[in-house]
Amino acid sequence: MNTTHADLIVSGRHLMPTWRQEDCIENGAAAIHQDSIVAVGKRNDLVQRFPEAEELHEPAGLVMPGLINTHTHAPMSYLRGIADDLPLMTWLEKHIFPVEQKLDADMVYCSTLLSIAEMIKGGTTSFCDMYLFADQVAKAAAETGMRGWIGEALYDFPSPAYGELDSGYEAVKDLFAAYREHPLVSITVDPHSVYTCAPSLLEACGELADRFTSLFVVHLSETDSEVQTCRERYGVAPVEHLDRLGLLNERVLAAHCVKLTPAEMDTLAERGVSVSHCVESNMKLASGTAPVPELLKRGVNVSIGTDGPASNNDVDMFAEMSSVAKIHKAVSLDPTAMDAETTLYCGTMGGAIALHAGDSIGTLESGKKADLIVLNLDRPHLVPLYNIPSHLVYTARGGDVVHSVINGKIVMRHRELLTVDEAAIIAAMNEIGKKVMQIREDAAASN
Repeated sequence: MNTTHADLIVSGRHLMPTWRQEDCIENGAAAIHQDSIVAVGKRNDLVQRFPEAEELHEPAGLVMPGLINTHTHAPMSYLRGIADDLPLMTWLEKHIFPVEQKLDADMVYCSTLLSIAEMIKGGTTSFCDMYLFADQVAKAAAETGMRGWIGEALYDFPSPAYGELDSGYEAVKDLFAAYREHPLVSITVDPHSVYTCAPSLLEACGELADRFTSLFVVHLSETDSEVQTCRERYGVAPVEHLDRLGLLNERVLAAHCVKLTPAEMDTLAERGVSVSHCVESNMKLASGTAPVPELLKRGVNVSIGTDGPASNNDVDMFAEMSSVAKIHKAVSLDPTAMDAETTLYCGTMGGAIALHAGDSIGTLESGKKADLIVLNLDRPHLVPLYNIPSHLVYTARGGDVVHSVINGKIVMRHRELLTVDEAAIIAAMNEIGKKVMQIREDAAASN
């Protein structure tokens, strides 16, 4: 890494290199060369040190690490609001799965672009995605300069993306081959869940994850019905089921983890599993609340995900952090249960660790990748300012983000997306919405 040259300096009134208030730098800046941070410090010092660098300065700005969304289904933006206020299994089986049977690659590509636009404008610089036609999700991420961990959802039943399961395994291998050296896109192995995947499928996914040294991403213990189904089929709850299969390890990223016993929480901690906490989706689908404070006390790494735009109904990580901090206070009747700094950690460094990227993202440090955002603090709801983590968790909104840099490249400047044609994508999605409504009408007429 060249520490004598910088291409870009991003500066503001404050720079928060971590999740801690005590680390805040007044009139701070980050100097960037190519894709990496080469220095963090006082603005005046860095401007003098790197006089040749372009400066992106926001006088009322807060420079901070980009947010990391560790569980979403970005293409499901085409289903946003289509079937709300329903139980999870009814929502999936009666409304989501039938429409997905008519899904095609172009719908996934356009829908992913829409979610990426939303994520960038809301301060997210990395996302971990599980869905269908994952090659199109990866393509959208690569083209827009978004950092992504992306996997094809695998099921026991045929998929509209790859057909029979054997072809699904081949599709995953093709993704690994295509993105082996990509600077932004990492491929993951994604069995959907224990209730949609036979033990043989789960074990095959474990072997793939071992072969490619990748993340193993799975929905886990999301609902009472999932736990009941698992007990009926295998005699144990989902966590123990995966553990008996030898699949729990430090490369597992388990989404939801709402229905856990103390013994299961101990197992997750012992195996080094990371959890993606998707509180707004869990609230909306009435799945319950994950025991996050208890997981943290056991040393489990907890990150934050929005889940998909069909069950949240957005991919706004600032809103998600606010909900995370508040719900655990309400559930426990303890206002200290999930403080702002802990929540901000989960939304940044906790996410980086969950994605096995703690050495490269999650904080602003020399040597790390230049993934950062700038908020405008001169907003009515952000003044006066006493504690920055508190404001970021309880007050800030995605719309406060004015600039975004990913891998050293400015992808949004003054709220203008530079790598996504926002107007064109919105127009395309309105047409896809008409197509989805026709699919629903045709399905209703045939029943």
